[in-house]
Amino acid sequence: MPIIEVDNLHKAYGTIKALNGLSFHVTAGEIFGMLGPNGAGKTTTVEIIEGLRSADAGRVSVLDMDVARVPAKIKERIGVQLQAPSLLPLLTVQEILGLFGSFYKKSLSAEEALKLLALEESRRVLVKNLSGGQQQRLSVALALINDPDIAFLDEPTTGLDPQARHSLWSVIEDMRKRGKTVFLTTHYMDEAEHLCDRVAIVDHGQIIAQGSPRALIKDHIRETAIEFEMEPPPPNSLLEELPGTTQVSLEQGTVTIYSSDIAATLSSLLKYTEQTKVDDQLKNLRVREATLEDVFLKLTGRRIRE
Repeated sequence: MPIIEVDNLHKAYGTIKALNGLSFHVTAGEIFGMLGPNGAGKTTTVEIIEGLRSADAGRVSVLDMDVARVPAKIKERIGVQLQAPSLLPLLTVQEILGLFGSFYKKSLSAEEALKLLALEESRRVLVKNLSGGQQQRLSVALALINDPDIAFLDEPTTGLDPQARHSLWSVIEDMRKRGKTVFLTTHYMDEAEHLCDRVAIVDHGQIIAQGSPRALIKDHIRETAIEFEMEPPPPNSLLEELPGTTQVSLEQGTVTIYSSDIAATLSSLLKYTEQTKVDDQLKNLRVREATLEDVFLKLTGRRIRE
């Protein structure tokens, strides 16, 4: 059953249309990801669902309640982790967890929250003395302190090292096992692909694609990707003319060629490097299957961090 329903949502800031008829639903017990470039409308959408901002038009229902009519009742049953939270700097980690837990009728104990986010060793550390990664984990712990039915997590693994990042993935997956719903925004495509049951890609205030990560990849990408590094890289115009090439992307020194005929594209690429005597500059050449990042690039024309 849908636990979040968004119908024909509109929001404008002056002449700028942040949301332009956006509609989708989130099913109870799933991890739902919203992806989009900066300015696409993600933050506005999430803040309206959370009851922190009002819509110009449209309807939002959360837990079978109208957000515009009973926001306080909804806030009691959701948890919100902000990308840049303002935390009380002179409280210890244990004290701030206890304080936030006291705001709700039902909550986890500070001890449970400490264990959940692996913050036991930091329990007596002042918030102002936490590292960036520890502050991020504390922010997530505060979002889960009321044992919410729905957790809204905004870039939850930003600033975490790989081990802490995968540890938080386990926390999110455990929430799904316990029947909770997670609404996730992230800049990490591998994270969305690993965690999310479904994702919605938003651009210019509208959903341009939604579905499971694997279905989106299958529906939108027929090609295989060829990646390599070369300095300076070959001209885009030359790469686009290689047989089988459908699209070319250059990011941070890595060239990606999307090809419908791998053998023909590779053969012509290697022939070019030999003829121009730059074959010794061709590094880290590899062929890979398409990913959610490739879908995002194809649909929006840019990488998610651009």
